[in-house]
Parts: sequence; structure tokens; C-alpha cells
Amino acid sequence: MLASYNLYKREVSLLQTVAIATGKTVKELMHRTGRGGTALPGLIATTIDPFILRDLTARLPGGSAMVIGTNGKTTSTRLFATILETAGIKVANNRSGSNLLRGLTSTLLNQATLNGKLAADMGLFEVDEAAFPKAQAKILPKLILINNLFRDQLDRYGEIDTVRKQWAKTIQTLAPGTTLVLNADDPSMVYLARFAPEGVRTVFFGLDHPPLALTELPHAVDAARCIVCGATLVYDAIYISHMGHYHCPNCDFRRPDPDFVVKAIELSVEDGSQFVLNTPDGPLELKVGVPGLYNVYNAAGASAATLSLGIAPDHVKEGLAKFKSVFGRIERVALGDGRHLLMALVKNPVGFNEVLRMLTNDPDRRLKMMVVINDLYADGRDVSWLWDVDFEILAGKLDFVQTGGLRATDMANRLKYAGIEPSIISWEENIAESLKKALEHLEPGETLYITPTYTAMLQLREVLTKMGLVIPFWEE
Repeated sequence: MLASYNLYKREVSLLQTVAIATGKTVKELMHRTGRGGTALPGLIATTIDPFILRDLTARLPGGSAMVIGTNGKTTSTRLFATILETAGIKVANNRSGSNLLRGLTSTLLNQATLNGKLAADMGLFEVDEAAFPKAQAKILPKLILINNLFRDQLDRYGEIDTVRKQWAKTIQTLAPGTTLVLNADDPSMVYLARFAPEGVRTVFFGLDHPPLALTELPHAVDAARCIVCGATLVYDAIYISHMGHYHCPNCDFRRPDPDFVVKAIELSVEDGSQFVLNTPDGPLELKVGVPGLYNVYNAAGASAATLSLGIAPDHVKEGLAKFKSVFGRIERVALGDGRHLLMALVKNPVGFNEVLRMLTNDPDRRLKMMVVINDLYADGRDVSWLWDVDFEILAGKLDFVQTGGLRATDMANRLKYAGIEPSIISWEENIAESLKKALEHLEPGETLYITPTYTAMLQLREVLTKMGLVIPFWEE
């Protein structure tokens, strides 16, 4: 199962030894000053030796796998890694979510000795959408899991057509023997499969649970038309945004029958999700301790990928069951007196809508929320996407909402236009002060639901670290 899949190897050179030593030293200095060191060590090491990422991954005996997609990359990768580790495989994994080339290199530096040997059997890398072409060319993964494609950070990535074309070109370069694991419910994923060269194995996963299916596409849907001919797609079931069961009435483009099918889904905010995964070798009853339908997709993708690598079903089941949420991604933090924070990262309309759907699925649940929006580079400078989020479903369900971050006032204004009573909306740009205000409204036994953008989430966790409630993300 862990046979090498590397097309080139190079003996360690003096230059590479210097690069590894320098990268490790930089990381140690950064940790001593309370910084993560998840990217800069890799950047410096690559400046010294431009081939270091290629050469280090080539020395992994079990080869490498990649996870890409708009939403759920970090959680899917952690699920994937947990299953592999349950099976006894030592994994080099960019757990922090630092997913540009420098972050991947930093991950390998953590596992490397000065002579270039790695304390890992296999590499597993979450990869940024825009970094996929270069990362694939350097790492030559034996398996690639692509979970979805949504509109996200238009100032960075452009429209989804642009990203899809870039991915298609990259897929055309895959070597024979590569496995491509794709979400059958996303039309973009099915379209990408058309570009897989001969000898590349294509595996699909998808959902089939009518009780959770929507009957109409959301207003902010990203892909309502056939990618092949432009006709409007016909949907028989819709699960998240444009993901579901579809066919084109004008050509042969349609959802394929998945190799791995999710059925019998049970969702709970408190207890996570249970479902049955029908596989080519029979059904698996699975449970994952993170809530939300989108995390069912993440778990299904990770399960399909690991089973496709030959991991035993029992290891998949055990790995999902013991999985703990990733920092900032449905992260529960205990405050004392039965009070909790539940933090759910948001970065685009689809992801935010699914978080809101999860929080409002219980008609009796009253919510106290904190919405923290920054507009730094990693968040996306353009926050007009907030107007495509269905905040209207919160009307009548909120007891209090605090907004924070650089765009706190914009967010408060958006909530007012969504029909939220102005008297229960408070705003404060300073994130530490905003959290303090929100916690003043939290009674014993209650939960504050926090939805931050990426840099806001990191700032919140820094505040929580100083309060002694969480540990720094690079130590997890």
C-alpha cells in the first residue's frame, strides 16, 4: 500500500543541509518568541535550496496525497490524517493549515534530519487553490482529494471558471497511477474528471439522503448552468449550494453514480453526525464528532480517499470516531459554569450559510452570537460577499449578537438589513473588547456561537490563549 510513487530522487547536498538547518533554526526562534513558524522557515529554506520541497517529498517511502477545494480543506485533511495515523502510518501533515508552498516545506522541515531523512512514512498536504499547479508538479502526489469549488476571495482567485480552468490544466499533467477522488455532487468536480489522462483512476463520493435535500437552489448559488453547454441544470436534490443530484436537459452532462454513497444521515450540533457509507465492499456505519452537513461531506471525502489507498474499514471507522475538531473550525471552548464558546470559521457565502443552517436547524434553540469580520489579505479585501449570506434566517432566533473586527460596523449594518432587531445588536472593532462585551451576556450553561473570518479567528484564539482557555494552534 505504501509503495513509493516518486519519479525522481536526489541525494542530500551541502546546500540542502544548510537549508534544512537554517529553516529549523528559524522555526525554533519563532516558537521562542511566541510565533507559529508555519511558513517563514519554509520560505527561507526554499530561498537557499529551490529544490528542497521536491527532494524531501521524494524521500517519503509512501509517497504523498493532497487535499484541495474551497471549503473544508483543513478539516478534510485532518480527518484524512487521523485515519492514516489510526492505521499506524506516520504522516507529515501541515496541520496548521499553512497551505502555500512555503507552508508545505515548513511541514517537511519539521520531519527532516540534517541529512534529509524524514521521520514520516507519507506526506499529506492541504494545498491552497492557487498553489495546486506548482504543488502538484513538485510533490507528484499519488492521490488527490478535491472536495468542492465555490466562489471565494475574488480578489485572490477570480471567478470559479478561472480556478476550474487552472485545475483542469493541472489534472491533465497527472501521471498514470494517480488516484483522483472527487465529489460527485459538485458539477465542477465531475467536469474536472473529463481531463484526467489515461491511467489516472477516478473515484467519486456523494450524498443520497432525501430528507435533508432542499427543493430550490439558494439565491447565491455559484453554478446553476451546465459547464459543457450552458443550459440550466435540472436538480432532483440539492444539499449545499449547487451540490446535489443534477443533470443537463440539453447534453449528456450529469452526476455520475458515486463509488462511495452517504445515506441515513443524522445531524446534531452537540454530538456531531452519524451516517452510513455504502462502499464497493459493503456499508460502513460511521460517526464523526463535528456537526454540520458540510462536515459529512468532509468525512465522506476523507473516507473515500483512505479506503481507495487500501486502509482497512475498521481504521476508517475508528479514525472518524476519535477525530477532534480543528482549531477555529467548529471548535468548542469551555469557559466554566457550563458556559462554552463554539467557533466556526467563515470565509464565503456558501460556508457561512451552512453554519447558519446548522445553528438554526433546531426551532427551539435561542442564539447568542458574535460575528467577527476582518478584511485583511487572507480574509479577502472585498466584503460585499456578506450580502449573499442568508442572515435573514436568524430573525426571531437571536437573543443577542455582537459584531467585531475591522468591519464590525459593516456587519452590524448587514444584520439590521436582515431584519435583526437593532436593540440586540452591539459592535466593537477591537476583538478582545468585543469578546468581553459578548461574554457579559452569557449565562451559566449557555453557548456563545462565534463566526469569524480567518485572521479574526487567529486573533480570537490569541485572546483565548492569553486567557488560558486554548493552547497556541502550532502546539496542537
